[in-house]
Amino acid sequence: MTNYSDNLKEESTYTIAFYNLENLFDIYDDELTNDNDFLPSSDKKWTQKRYDNKLRKLGFSISNIGMEETHKPPVLIGFAEVENQGVIIDLLLSKHLKDLTYDYVHFDSPDERGIDVALIYNTTIFKVISSETFPVLIIEEDGIRDYTRDILLVKGLFVDEPIYIIVNHWPSRREGPEASEYKRLIASEKVSEIILQIKHNEQNPKIIVMGDFNDGPKSNSIKNLLNTNDLYNPMLNLHTIDRGTTNYDFSWDLFDQILFTTNLLEKKSEEITYGSTNIFDAEFLKQFHGKYKGQPFRTYVGKKYKVGYSDHFPVYMTIKKPTKI
Repeated sequence: MTNYSDNLKEESTYTIAFYNLENLFDIYDDELTNDNDFLPSSDKKWTQKRYDNKLRKLGFSISNIGMEETHKPPVLIGFAEVENQGVIIDLLLSKHLKDLTYDYVHFDSPDERGIDVALIYNTTIFKVISSETFPVLIIEEDGIRDYTRDILLVKGLFVDEPIYIIVNHWPSRREGPEASEYKRLIASEKVSEIILQIKHNEQNPKIIVMGDFNDGPKSNSIKNLLNTNDLYNPMLNLHTIDRGTTNYDFSWDLFDQILFTTNLLEKKSEEITYGSTNIFDAEFLKQFHGKYKGQPFRTYVGKKYKVGYSDHFPVYMTIKKPTKI
């Protein structure tokens, strides 16, 4: 019997990424959201020039994620902290992305700050079949709902193979890690419900869960997600004292992660399989001098404009697709 690998010419390698864009707001006032910090008249002086500069910088960063491994821009990129579909369109029309064949999936969510998650994709590689969002229902102790980002689910064909992408931005830690943990556990349970629904409708589906979870790989919310859904977290070994995706008080966190079902680890004829995972922390994305040297080169620190990219580094995984002779 001939092994399937003997009949393969090569493997094509592709990048899938996630990126928290740090408050990608337009310059216009939306009366339905709390976007007053990002207006030309605000203390931050969020002008058209600054907006265009951020779009250009983010576009450059996005186009280079995984380039070292795949020699081409990512096929799929999940986003956090986009204000609306307009900013996504502006981003895709910016200097470094305008000639690439990207389209997007976005829904407005009820988040109080007016920020959403989204997915952009290379239309020549990935074909969207369906998309929907799921609310994360959080009720505070006083009975008032805490409106946070919806979870985005996209089903598509990745080089003609079905795959599901779940994009997340879980509740923040602004009340403290322990006091706010229950909110992220609720979000984790909602993702488990989504995965259960997918598995009910399809046998052995390939699922990728990505996002800014505001929790690290060893947090209860992430461990529950892994244990409940037969997921693999390749990011466990990336978090060190000297490396992460975001830095607070000179301490690194790995809140941005990509998890996936273990069937992506199986080597099968003609099917996509997992390649590698990494943090995209290229030197141009880092603060280049001062006491914050090496940390993410941010757009703002408080009200001070820093001319940078984001307060998060992107993360990415590569997947391989065998090609027959």
